[in-house]
Amino acid sequence: MRRIQAGSALSAFGLGFTVPYLYVYVAQVRDLGAATAGIVLTVFAMAALVVLPFSGRAIDRRGPVPVLLVASVVAAVGAVGMGFASSVPAAVGAAALLGAGTAVLQPALATMIVWCSTPVGRTRAFAMQFFLQNLGLGVGGLIGGQLVDTSRPGSFILLFSIEAAMFLVLAGIVGTVRMPGSPALQDARPSGAGKGGGVRALLGHKAMVQLCVLGFVLFFACYGQFESGLAAYGTEAAGIQPSALGLALAANTAVIVLAQFLVLKFVERRRRTRVIAAVGLIWTLAWLIAGYAGLGHGSQTMATAAFVSTYALFGLGEAMLSPTVAPLVADLAPESMVGSYNSAFALVKQLALAVGPAVGGPMGAALHGPYIVTFVLFSLGITFLAVRLGRQLTPEQNQPSLALRPSKVVVRHEPVEPAEPVEQDVPVRAS
Repeated sequence: MRRIQAGSALSAFGLGFTVPYLYVYVAQVRDLGAATAGIVLTVFAMAALVVLPFSGRAIDRRGPVPVLLVASVVAAVGAVGMGFASSVPAAVGAAALLGAGTAVLQPALATMIVWCSTPVGRTRAFAMQFFLQNLGLGVGGLIGGQLVDTSRPGSFILLFSIEAAMFLVLAGIVGTVRMPGSPALQDARPSGAGKGGGVRALLGHKAMVQLCVLGFVLFFACYGQFESGLAAYGTEAAGIQPSALGLALAANTAVIVLAQFLVLKFVERRRRTRVIAAVGLIWTLAWLIAGYAGLGHGSQTMATAAFVSTYALFGLGEAMLSPTVAPLVADLAPESMVGSYNSAFALVKQLALAVGPAVGGPMGAALHGPYIVTFVLFSLGITFLAVRLGRQLTPEQNQPSLALRPSKVVVRHEPVEPAEPVEQDVPVRAS
């Protein structure tokens, strides 16, 4: 497990070097234009949508380790290709390889964590992964920002080379891991799980379908707005300076890093669906604060503080979700379909991240009031969907810690009364 977590953190560290600067690199450093940069980012996202439907079955049939090794090499080739891309076809091809490779890494790593953890221990395992990935992304972005120089393409070649090296390090670490098996919660499998399998079995699992719908709303209302709609709303409606956006993102990461394990103690003792419902309420408050920031009645300082607080509250919700949602996907999956379930949920996340900016960007820039109202309603929808999902789960699926509770049946020791002496008949000898 330690090697899996270390490899996951290093791959996130490599991504942090390049992802924040991909648009600037293509549009300005390589001088390919804003339109080409938009196409590259679209291809990067679409490649994930293409490969994820197939990656789940590959993981289930071949195991997560071989799939992850292939994905790491593909991502490394894409990173190196992007570093040397000086034409539109080269940049688009490299983006496709990079997007496809990195998309498969997450469900493969999630499946490895499932196979190397007990149902009760998965909460902490996925919380640790989320913590390390955010830390890796933050540190990578910080160091990358110090190395990058838009006047020197060579500095970006260095960044993409470091990213490629981290993918290969991930492959090297994971290649030494032996998978022990896939422990599952008792009664976690859907009825008829062993019959047929595939997409039909997944779509017939009502709890998983509801979780996917909930997941789409979660990612659409939060991650899909970070760098698009919410950023546009902050600069246009609230008058936030671009530098304050960086401060808001830093506050988001800081809350995740500082609160993750404090929140974990709270999450472990409660039902997962209630935790998700609470996240919906926290994010409702976050969107209301963002609405206040855009009213324009207070000072610029107050608006900035409110906007930073919005991102911080989103971070608190993310810290609560990381040990909740991913383990729930694993506990719903039949043993033979863990990879398919993880890939399906990753596909839902990718769809939300693609649709979120397309919808939220224009609304955040021009329709300020409707934008806030829309996402307040989406956040309340998270609470509603979470409560509804709770009715489809077994008590152990909703709260794995119940499996650790000792039995309430206690052996009672009653005092034993001494047995009365039995009188024996003594034979009388005749005289």
